Amino acid sequence: MLDRLREEDQAQRDAGLSVAERTRNATAPTGAFLYTIARVAGARRIFEMGSSNGYSTIWLALAARENGGRVDGVEILPERAAAASRHLAEAGLADVARVCQGDAAAAAAGMSDLDLVFIDAEKDDYARLFLAVVDRVRPGGLILTDNVVSHDCAAFQQVARARRDILTQTLPFERGIELSLKR
Repeated sequence: MLDRLREEDQAQRDAGLSVAERTRNATAPTGAFLYTIARVAGARRIFEMGSSNGYSTIWLALAARENGGRVDGVEILPERAAAASRHLAEAGLADVARVCQGDAAAAAAGMSDLDLVFIDAEKDDYARLFLAVVDRVRPGGLILTDNVVSHDCAAFQQVARARRDILTQTLPFERGIELSLKR
């Protein structure tokens, strides 16, 4: 499933589809990084803000299954949320992960004691999403935010760095990941 989704994403890029038309999945190395971090952290309560077609959700769900946990993902576009649910079922992960359609910040209101959050949505929305979820993360929990090097995410990074309860570092890996630890 991961190979198929990666190949479909690459085909969309090669065809020159606009950003709005592409699934815009995380890269394979980023997916493996998400899996590794979730496993090392022992993350059981994982929340994904911006699931697209479920590529990164699958990586997180693989770790959640091994940790005895689950992933709750939210995707704003209904057709992509439906595709993510299909892909999770095809991968045999529907029992440990689900993706709902809606606004991720609104969905965060129902969350608590999160071990790990992955933010991968519209970049100009990162600060709002971060603020919606940061108080829902347990002390020692992580927030990973993708594309902070490949895009201008300075406003989000300023918000994260202004908080005394967050220790954050930009990792210049792939498209850039902001690794934020809740103190």
